[in-house]
Order: sequence, then C-alpha cells, then structure tokens
Amino acid sequence: MKQQDALMQALDVLCPMHVILGPTGHVVHVGATLQKLRPDAKMVGRRFLEIFDLKRPRAITTMDALRAAAGTKLHLQLRDAPKTEVKGLLVPGLSEGQSIVNLSFGISVVDAVSDYALTSADFAATDLTIEMLYLVEAKSAAMEASRKLNLRLQGAMIAAEEQAFTDTLTGLKNRRAMDHVVARHVDWGTRFGLMQIDLDWFKAVNDTLGHAAGDHVLQTVARVMVEETRDSDTVARVGGDEFVIILPHAKSGEAMEGIGRRIIERLSRPIPFQGEVCKISASIGSAIYDPVSEQTVAEVMDDADVALYASKNGGRGQQTSYTPALRGRTQNLVPPMGRDVEREA
Repeated sequence: MKQQDALMQALDVLCPMHVILGPTGHVVHVGATLQKLRPDAKMVGRRFLEIFDLKRPRAITTMDALRAAAGTKLHLQLRDAPKTEVKGLLVPGLSEGQSIVNLSFGISVVDAVSDYALTSADFAATDLTIEMLYLVEAKSAAMEASRKLNLRLQGAMIAAEEQAFTDTLTGLKNRRAMDHVVARHVDWGTRFGLMQIDLDWFKAVNDTLGHAAGDHVLQTVARVMVEETRDSDTVARVGGDEFVIILPHAKSGEAMEGIGRRIIERLSRPIPFQGEVCKISASIGSAIYDPVSEQTVAEVMDDADVALYASKNGGRGQQTSYTPALRGRTQNLVPPMGRDVEREA
C-alpha cells in the first residue's frame, strides 16, 4: 500500500490529469485537475469507459482490449456535456490488471481556459500545457490591447473626420461637408432645393459690439436654422456670415418659402448679448437642382446667388426664388458666380 500511495502522490504532482484504473476498468484514483473537468460528478468508482467515449482506436470496446493497446495514443471524449475531447496514453500500473491513463497535455488549451478556467497551477511545473496557457493568455491580452487600440483609433478617425466636416464655431457643416452632401445627391440623381443665406447688418454687430458678440450671433443663427429645418436637410456655414441649406425634400420654390419665411422672421428679432442688443436680419436666395436639366450644381448655386443679390438689393430681410429674369435686373450688380463682392458694403 505504501508503494501504491507513493505512486498516487507522484502522479498527482507529475501529471495531475490522470486516472488509475483497477482490473475491472473502474476508476480507483483520479488526478485533481482531471476531476476539475467534472467537479460535481465523482469519478472514483465509475467505469472509465462510462466516463469517456473512446473515439480512436475504434476497434477497442473492452478493458482487455484497452490494456492490450498500452502505449497507443487514445482519442477520448467526455460522454456528458460539454463533450470535451482529450488525448491520453495508457500504461500498466504496479499491480496485476492495474492501468494508468495519463491525459496531461491532452486537452485543448482553449477548452481548458474557456470551459474549465484551468490555470498553470492545475498542471505540473514542467508540463508543456503551461507554456500553451501562457501563449493563450498572452494572445488574449494582445488581442484585447489591439481591440482597445483599434477602438481608440476608430474613435480618433471619426472625431477627425467629423472635425474636418464641421464648422467649429457653430457646429454646423462646413463648405467641405456641403460639397460632399451635394455630390452625393447628384450621384443619386435626386432633385433638391438650395438656399443661399446671407446675414444683413452683421458687420455692424462686429464693428460696434465686437467679435464676441458676432460669434454669439452666429451661434444663435445656427441654432435657429437647425430648428427650422428637418433632420434630412443640411445646414452649412460656408463663409463668415454666409450659409447654405440643402433641402432634399423641398422640390419646389413654394416648399422653401415657408422655411425661409420662418428663418427671416426669427432672425429679425433682437438678439441679446451681455446687456446689449444685436440686430440683424437675413437675405435668402433659392434655386432648384433638377437632374433632368442640363444645369450643373455650380450653375444652380450661381442661380441661388443671383436670387440672393436680388433680395439684398430689394431691401434685405427677404427671400427670392430664382427666375431667369433676375439676371437681367442684377447683371450690373453681381459679377459672374457673384461670390467675391462685399455684401455688407
């Protein structure tokens, strides 16, 4: 018995994933790590082939045949869930009919970690499983670090892209974003409305109350424009006090008139700033891009610009829908593409 006890103690240290079988094939001793695979099901006293299904060699169905295959690699699978596959090696024990099945390094390291939470403490110090566990842990740590880095990079890219398309003062889209939105609608072949908006008397606010007041006015204007348009519309600040609104569902001049009227009405109200009052208004010119026509987007924007100048020269604080007749009335006032004149002169 002393020799048998010494053997069990040695196996518990050297290969804690093992079983010792008696002559009838019943488990008489089980290593602590192997028992961890089924902590609620005692293995001692059960037949080995009731616990494990022998997948290969296929011809073995009895304990005598199993003992005869001593030294042959065994492919086993636990019969109950989870049906973990393991590999083992059977050798004769000390006494007649006794067998020792060593399963160390026979379990998938992924299964050992994910299904059973085995650690290096569950294996012998020289077992190669420990090295594999370290590799899995290192890989998991590296993948987690990579995932976090990718998330940070993705967040940084999104933030950088958002910043590249955003006017920092007002939070509106900028000219670059507007060009992107317009190009997208052109590619889709959709008809959309385009409004050019220029603030009236804004230069006077800057000159009399300072740039802080001007910034406050621009932020207020941006909020009003967003509130008076829909989520599908695009509001962009394209210059100091110049704005453009793209309206994909406003496919006629009448549809834009209501939006423009509300914007002008709200922007005509005094805007308080630090005990002072900022007074502005807005002039609007609108045009329709129709993919069926031969007009380019640049030409339609020029049409909206011509309509805007008609509003400016008509008394400001009003909106005008483009018609070809406007060019005859404004040709002496507006240069081609009309973007280079000082509107607050």
